[in-house]
Amino acid sequence: MPEDPATTPPNAAPAGGGDPVLEGARRWFGHERFRPGQREPVEAVLAGRDAVLVMPTGSGKSLCYQLAAMLLEGTTVVVSPLIALMKDQVDALERRGIPATYLNSSLAPDEMDARLAALAQGRWKLAYIAPERLRNERFREALARVRVPLVAIDEAHCISQWGHDFRPDYLALGALLRGIGPEVRVMAVTATATPDVRRDIVAQLGLGAAPRREPFVLVQGFARPNLRLSVVRCATHEEKYDRVATLAETRGAGIVYCATRRQAQLVYDRLRADPDLRGGVTPLLYSGALDEASRAEAQEAFLRAERPVVVATNAFGMGIDRPDIRFVAHWDVPGSIESYYQEVGRAGRDGAAAWCELLFNFADVRTQRFFIEAANPTEAEGRALLTAMRTMCADGPVARSDDDWAEASGLRNGMLARTAIGVLERAGYIRRAPVAGADRRSAWATELLPDPGDGPLREAFAARAAKRGADEARLRAMIRFVDTRMCRQAFLLDYFGEAPRRGICDGCDNDGGAIDAPPLTEERWTVVQKVLSCVGRMRGRWGARRVVETLRGEATPEVAAAGLDALSTFGLLRDLDAGFLGRLLDALVRARCIDVGEEPWRQLSLTDFGRSVALRRVPAFTLPWPGDPPPGAPLHRIRRHAAPKASAAGGAGAPRKRRPPPWVFLKRRRP
Repeated sequence: MPEDPATTPPNAAPAGGGDPVLEGARRWFGHERFRPGQREPVEAVLAGRDAVLVMPTGSGKSLCYQLAAMLLEGTTVVVSPLIALMKDQVDALERRGIPATYLNSSLAPDEMDARLAALAQGRWKLAYIAPERLRNERFREALARVRVPLVAIDEAHCISQWGHDFRPDYLALGALLRGIGPEVRVMAVTATATPDVRRDIVAQLGLGAAPRREPFVLVQGFARPNLRLSVVRCATHEEKYDRVATLAETRGAGIVYCATRRQAQLVYDRLRADPDLRGGVTPLLYSGALDEASRAEAQEAFLRAERPVVVATNAFGMGIDRPDIRFVAHWDVPGSIESYYQEVGRAGRDGAAAWCELLFNFADVRTQRFFIEAANPTEAEGRALLTAMRTMCADGPVARSDDDWAEASGLRNGMLARTAIGVLERAGYIRRAPVAGADRRSAWATELLPDPGDGPLREAFAARAAKRGADEARLRAMIRFVDTRMCRQAFLLDYFGEAPRRGICDGCDNDGGAIDAPPLTEERWTVVQKVLSCVGRMRGRWGARRVVETLRGEATPEVAAAGLDALSTFGLLRDLDAGFLGRLLDALVRARCIDVGEEPWRQLSLTDFGRSVALRRVPAFTLPWPGDPPPGAPLHRIRRHAAPKASAAGGAGAPRKRRPPPWVFLKRRRP
């Protein structure tokens, strides 16, 4: 019968060896060796230091605090925002005979009472809690009766307002640590934290402040050479769908991430109805629009099916333990590199090659800007909402939905109202309580609190303004990743503060992974020269839209006002389709012939290499031609929107009479 872990003395060397850390890993977790980076933070905590651990998803961060908890006397508190992941980890610990529990909103009142009583008696080695539990008086009272040697903070980037997933409830952690005392150790773990976020985590928790020692900080493991990272420029939704369908048919199990629930539903419906979908693919849907039972069913189906493809919002993925995910596709550009890296990191955990494609159209950036605006209301919007609440709630609590409050206060939408309500609630102006049978969106009762004055409101919305700036900076960094010509793995390592090194990339689209293109025909050479000549003559002052209008000879007011109709390249490619020219410009950017400037204007300029190509001084130059099927593409996946047929105007193609709307799927013929 195994020893009772709850009675193990602190730092006791488990029987059978002189290495307590390794012996503990063997006894309680069945590990014969550590992965890189797992031993050092455990040893730091055992030596009385705090630790900040930044390692990617799937690298075994949870073992670090679980093992440290087993080697320390008392109950370790694990703070995690992921309710489903709490249950999975507690279930796994219990299967190993380790007494562990979780305390979150999923528990019935009687069960919560029983677990709090057991916590006060010291029956658990690990107690997982949601961050909002930190504000609960009964939890704090139970915790005060036990020894807490370690507080582990999962998803620690949520502490920082500079992080990509800031959670205000995490700000209560500082008070928790002060209440326990300076002897408690802290292990903050996250898969995504830039140097700025790491510094903010340390500052918010007071790590390194007297009497605490400087924390042990470990950042490693961001290189994932088996992930083949690429950005695929797509002018239409149909092009995106063809890429997704090809990945599903040729790669195996995969995830398609969409920015919105509506988009996820559309892509899922298309996959499910596609008569040409081959290879035994099982389409699945996972989004916040589904009820809890449907989400659980989709997750189980994803784990069981041989070739599942789940179309999902970013709600999917945490705690998914399937090592053979062979591809991750992003239908929309993510809002940050942190989100992108977390999501592609779910592929290829078995070490085999996996394909990660970001299907990019710059118009999709608008969706992320909408999310940023909705997540960061201004002070004026907060004041308008508070004024409406003071009028409507003057006689007592009032139940209204987020959309109702948006309409009453003149805010643009319910998402913005929901965020502003949360800011006002945390600043102490209102209190909200659930209405029986209603969720937060449909109707919560809002009650006015005694007016705390103007100061908290100004401070709260000043913090939101700072967060908005950070969110916008993260989106700009994401777009730089899209446009970069450096190795994508090296870009990610540099972003997260890990030194790039040789051998980290097994073939991204910028570093050895691009498909070889056939030599350019004379007609295609001529088109390339005309495009590059136009970009050069515009001297880096204009973006892709003006370049295309100039080449097509479109005398728009903007073109005329800029004098672009006087250029010698005006109208040189008037017979070519605007969409085709846009894709050709993208291809020339990828080929390092054209540079793209910073937002918001994204001006195009000719590089030195592009100048040499324009002068035909690079005879071996090749270019993946827009619309050409990639080598080896399934015949039934060759796009109908291939490159237009040759024409006298330059051999690249004739204009289409009408551009299809952004989401039109045409039926394909079987070959």
